[in-house]
Amino acid sequence: QVQLVESGGGSVQPGGSLRLSCAASDSTFSAYSMAWFRQAPGKEREGVATIGAEEIFTYRADPVKDRFFISRDNAKNTLYLQMDKLKKEDTAMYYCARGRSAWPSLQVKDYSFWGQGTRVTVSS
Repeated sequence: QVQLVESGGGSVQPGGSLRLSCAASDSTFSAYSMAWFRQAPGKEREGVATIGAEEIFTYRADPVKDRFFISRDNAKNTLYLQMDKLKKEDTAMYYCARGRSAWPSLQVKDYSFWGQGTRVTVSS
């Protein structure tokens, strides 16, 4: 069973930054795509950023382009999300997920393992 543990969430003012981390227990971490999703109260879970097993393939959703940056360290089995210029609308629970294949995707259906989430609150 794959375990994913997120960390790094918290409260920040608009314009601030946070770096989320996701530690995976799986020794095959490097073979699968990974992604960050978020879910705000009353809204559906949405894909934020994804990275393929081959780190050169990344994709970010339009609302976070040029502000959020996804990366992975396969030697440490860890996924990261650098979030800059945070906005109030970024407030949500953030989840990391491991894909069913090596290809990046922002579709919930393409992910088989999920972390418990870390909360991000952006407010003044």
